[in-house]
Amino acid sequence: MPNPGEKTATSRFAENESPSIDKILGTEPNSEPILTREPSSAAVQSGDAPWSIWSPKQRKLIILTASFASLLSPLSSQIYLPALGTIAKDLNVTNSQVNLSITTYLVLQAIAPTFTAQLSDTVGRRPLYMACFVLYMAANLGLALQNNYAALLVLRCFQSAGSSGTTALSNAVATDITTSAQRGSYIVYAAAIPMLGPTLGPIAGGLLAQYRGWHSVFWFLFVLTGAVAVPMAILFPETCREIVGDGSIPPQKWNRCYTNVHMERRLMKEGNDVPHNERDGFGGPRGAYSWIPNPFSTITLLLEKECGFTLLYGSLLCCSFYATLTLIPSQFHAIYGFNELQIALCFIPFGVGSLVAAFNRGRMLDSNFRRHATRLGITTDKNKQTDLTNFPIERARLEVALPTILLGSACMVGFGWTLHYKTNLAGPLILLFVIAFCLSASLNCATCLMLDLYPGKAGTVTASNNLLRCLLGAGATAAVVPLINAIGTGWTLTVFALLNIVSLPLLWHVMRHGPGWRAETARKKEMEQTRAGESTTQLE
Repeated sequence: MPNPGEKTATSRFAENESPSIDKILGTEPNSEPILTREPSSAAVQSGDAPWSIWSPKQRKLIILTASFASLLSPLSSQIYLPALGTIAKDLNVTNSQVNLSITTYLVLQAIAPTFTAQLSDTVGRRPLYMACFVLYMAANLGLALQNNYAALLVLRCFQSAGSSGTTALSNAVATDITTSAQRGSYIVYAAAIPMLGPTLGPIAGGLLAQYRGWHSVFWFLFVLTGAVAVPMAILFPETCREIVGDGSIPPQKWNRCYTNVHMERRLMKEGNDVPHNERDGFGGPRGAYSWIPNPFSTITLLLEKECGFTLLYGSLLCCSFYATLTLIPSQFHAIYGFNELQIALCFIPFGVGSLVAAFNRGRMLDSNFRRHATRLGITTDKNKQTDLTNFPIERARLEVALPTILLGSACMVGFGWTLHYKTNLAGPLILLFVIAFCLSASLNCATCLMLDLYPGKAGTVTASNNLLRCLLGAGATAAVVPLINAIGTGWTLTVFALLNIVSLPLLWHVMRHGPGWRAETARKKEMEQTRAGESTTQLE
């Protein structure tokens, strides 16, 4: 530890900055004092030290950049929908068969992050971003050049594997640099850009499919990915707390961007030491096996009661989300006779509702967190992690979700029956906006709770979330058309809405028993550590 009068490398760097380049790169030091700390085997800490050296503006910029990358997954899914009819006709397959390409996409979207997100918790976020970009671009190139149904299914799987990893990493980045007291507001920035996917995707897909052919959809995605990947490779910093701690520890040489290099060169020019050695012990020992992903850790999280119940309910909500989106192209074409572009425009209310939910729900989550903290006499600091041991974080997050779940389910029933009776288009579009707002807002609450409970495993818990949501969503996508054919649109969406309502006891169970489960888990870990310490003492 440095002497009281001795300046650390970080503090010396903060005093001698170059405003022009720092504004461009977003590397202006935080206005709050940066405290030096000893390396620790725990990546998640609470105490007097600031959680992150990044200023609020820098955090928003970092999370927004990650959010742009995570746009690729929902965009790839939604941009494809208006072209389904054209693809089925060109490849000489049925609508049910072409819908399988959506199902396979969702299946791989579920499985891929169990490898990428968990691996990012140990080797860093940047390497996984770059790997996802390469795979995604290669898949889009293949899709743009093929004219075969089997190739479509296979390449859509690779496309899904590349894009879905970026979604999981976005939430992990947000957790790396934000505390529980402010996470609701910052998660907004992680969710905001992907919410544009349901709006921009169908519009872009409809325009491209109608005027340039459906192959142009994949050329567009190929070019867009390059436009996102190149700036991120140059400027996006590593945030994984196992690698860089609060952001003051330089990452490995191969994992640095121009922002890191600029910082280090200036420190060296000024004769200051760059604290590389702190990284070596910060996250604990990491050997060659750290590069091997362990998908079973993702499944293990699902078996924990609090995580499993919360993610299960969120996944059931996702079934309603995917079912609503999937039926729009076929039903709006059959009922209103719309072409690809007109169908694409009908997705706008859904995307706008999701976007409004992202910004609205973040403030409500933080407000409810502060309300519970005030009630318990707990002082919160936005730049310091609050000890959640005796804090009812489950109630603080899930209470906000209950009203929107009930309203969204009611509107789903209304949406189904307006389509059944072929009402004026205004009715279904208004209900689409409300459904998107309610479902997205409720899902954001569940996601925020999971990141609060597992801040040191943000990538892994996001992968668990993604696994369950996408697998159940794939089932809902495959079942929605046969259900409509069997019982009609009205009863189909009524079934999904009732599923949301009858499953609500899962959330009540988590709110009531969650603190006790956390305390039990903490006691077990403490006992295991005690036994491990006794074994070490006996060996010595």
